[in-house]
Amino acid sequence: MEDDFDFPAAGGMNDEMMDDTPYDAPGSLKVGEEKEIGNQGLKKKLLKEGDSWETPENGDEVEVHYTGTLLDGTQFDSSRDRGTPFKFTLGQGQVIKGWDQGIKTMKKGENALFTIPAELAYGASGSPPTIPPNATLQFDVQLLSWSSVKDICKDGGIFKKIVKKGEKWENPRDLDEVLVNYEVRLEDGTLVAKADGVEFTVQDGHFCPALSKAVKTMKKAEKAVLTVKPQYGFGEKGKQASGNETGVPANATLQITLELVSWNIVSNITTDKKVVKKILKEGEGYERPNEGAIVQLTLIGKLQDGTIFFKADPFDFKTDEEQVIDGLDRAVLTMKKGEVAVLTIAPEYAFGSSESKQELAVVPPNSTVIYEVELISFVKEKESWDMITPEKIEAAGKKKEEGNVLFKAGKYEKASKRYEKGVKYIDYDTSFSEEEKKQAKVLKVSCNLNNAACKLKMKEYKEAEKLCTKVLEMESRNVKALYRRAQAYINVGDLDLAEIDIKKALEIEPENRDVKMEYKVLKEKMREYNKKDAKFYGNMFAKLSGADSKKKMAPKEVAPMTIDSKA
Repeated sequence: MEDDFDFPAAGGMNDEMMDDTPYDAPGSLKVGEEKEIGNQGLKKKLLKEGDSWETPENGDEVEVHYTGTLLDGTQFDSSRDRGTPFKFTLGQGQVIKGWDQGIKTMKKGENALFTIPAELAYGASGSPPTIPPNATLQFDVQLLSWSSVKDICKDGGIFKKIVKKGEKWENPRDLDEVLVNYEVRLEDGTLVAKADGVEFTVQDGHFCPALSKAVKTMKKAEKAVLTVKPQYGFGEKGKQASGNETGVPANATLQITLELVSWNIVSNITTDKKVVKKILKEGEGYERPNEGAIVQLTLIGKLQDGTIFFKADPFDFKTDEEQVIDGLDRAVLTMKKGEVAVLTIAPEYAFGSSESKQELAVVPPNSTVIYEVELISFVKEKESWDMITPEKIEAAGKKKEEGNVLFKAGKYEKASKRYEKGVKYIDYDTSFSEEEKKQAKVLKVSCNLNNAACKLKMKEYKEAEKLCTKVLEMESRNVKALYRRAQAYINVGDLDLAEIDIKKALEIEPENRDVKMEYKVLKEKMREYNKKDAKFYGNMFAKLSGADSKKKMAPKEVAPMTIDSKA
């Protein structure tokens, strides 16, 4: 009997018989309970509960013990009797459909009895001499373990089999620096390369393209075996032997054992990628400093050649107050308590084009600097929801004054943030008294108008328009709001809307010099637009007229009429 059955295979199974049938999981079964899986007659009875909640998926390599019997109890096969567990790849048609559908519902360590109708087993042919035609079978199956096997590029180029599960849930990303161990072999087992403790940036890759593709799917401490097709290995050219590494023939498939030991998270702090943070040690919890927080650091500043120009332990400063260089200020806002990081800061966010004499050395012009930072502690600036109403109004007034100072210094982006924060303190005023609402309204109007002036300077005209509109919703006859919105309209080419605002402003304040000057600018813009329009249409009509005269001068080409002689 063992010669006939060393596994429950469906003989002659082709691609059309491979199982991709959707099924309804039997849900949470109790021991002794039986339920149907899907709608083809497959039944599952739970004999022993499994561990955890995970179940295998199609493509995973599963390991089971089983005993197969007919409905009358006649045993036809048993891996238990052989003393060797049976391994196969789930969902690939290597076993009968009832197995593919049933085993994917099991948990590790689970024991279940599957009753499998002939349609999901050996059908009308049976499997002579032990399984008759149209036989319903029963399998007592225990799922011992499984290894996850994934087609990680979805093109069959790299299959990954996890042999040791990793920790947590995060995966490395393109900018991150990973530390790996790996061993590379050809299909015949020939060792190509072996290395421990190799560091590389994911997006830069190492050895062959498969490594960077694979590590992006791995967790910390995970170990996997990769089957790598030539397009992710060394392709048609192969690889020549060098040093301790054996050559790789053209179009060779590789077997790579890869372990992701750890990685350092690397992120761009600024959108232009000129302030980069590499985390050496994760911080605690989720809280980070906010703008205006008092932070305490351990700080070492270096040039790219390693020269230390600054060292302090501890070092305290208030964020968003220009007490340190911009790159450091921005980066600290992304850190958690206890986090240790290395910051690489380009000159634009460091000391710029000027030489800067620091505590321990001079920073030359246009220097990229590196800071080693540990965030020891921080005290956040009080948020609006932690304040009572008088505190909110006071804080809004303070942010407005800070914004005014920054605006006068030409620091429009920072000033804009102050005005925005000032408004946030008092935006929701439903609980304010009538007097407090009046005070809040004055501050809202002032902050929004000043912020609109910032946005005009920053050439963010749509934002300036929105801010002025907010003011006009509160004060419809506010001349500054009309004037600044008109400026925004002019800069985006909405001249008709600009004229409406300017005329309204002049109705309210006929002698306002700034508005009168802006009206002159508007009229000049309108004249320019009218000239351009006249020239455009003039040229267009001239071209049309020229085309018409050419048509009159050209001899007509008459298409020959074909006459059906049979008509």
